[in-house]
Amino acid sequence: MWLYTYFITKFLLKNNVCFVWSSNNQTINSFKKINFLPIELLIGIDNQKSLLLSNTANFAKNNYTNNALLWGARGSGKSTLIKSVFYNISKQYDNLRLLQINKDNIPDLENIYKFAKDNNKYRFILYIDDLSFEKLDDTYKIIKSKLDGSIQNQPRNLIIYTTSNRRHLMSKDMIDNERSSAIHTDENIEEKISLSDRFGLWIGFHQISQDIYLEMISSYSKYFKIPIDEKLKRESLQWSIQRGNRNGRTAWQFILNKNAENNLQIKY
Repeated sequence: MWLYTYFITKFLLKNNVCFVWSSNNQTINSFKKINFLPIELLIGIDNQKSLLLSNTANFAKNNYTNNALLWGARGSGKSTLIKSVFYNISKQYDNLRLLQINKDNIPDLENIYKFAKDNNKYRFILYIDDLSFEKLDDTYKIIKSKLDGSIQNQPRNLIIYTTSNRRHLMSKDMIDNERSSAIHTDENIEEKISLSDRFGLWIGFHQISQDIYLEMISSYSKYFKIPIDEKLKRESLQWSIQRGNRNGRTAWQFILNKNAENNLQIKY
């Protein structure tokens, strides 16, 4: 059984680039297609693109590289940027692999580290989407110890990219709870919020202006050959008002809606 798993793993790693971690089997499952947007379509986040592209290319070249925390407003393109950057760099470096884990898989980090070390022919981006911690949630201590200070160092062929709506990964209630109940308040608060400091690269995402939003609409429309006029722009602004958000996700959802209305075929 062990030998069978070994050869299956080698086969999957050779023939695929995107994986999810199976906590049940303590191994990887592959998936053929990653949902991404061409990186040139990601508008209004040029600095964020530049930082993550440089970091990822440096990692693919076998250099020491920073773990990255992408934080900020929801729908602003954090997860999309990770997937698009990975796709872009993986076309140039065939040793790069994307391994996604859920927050519930954090207790498996030791086994994931071992998996990476056992397959050091490849470079793994360990991707954790929408990471945050609530009250009575101690799993943050696991990832904190693995990022820094653990006896078992992070494998050189693995970096962690995570997204969060929270800069310090902790809910305000969680931090406030320490202020109200802890004997050594400052020390306990520092322990919790210092988790984000373990990520060497912080990339912030913020609300966008109306002009940037309309630039996104125009970019998507040109790429997918959807006619652009003032009516389309007005409709896109009304769409954002109805959604209560003006961000990249809202712009993309508007384009999908226009596709459904006009029976257009969006291919990417």
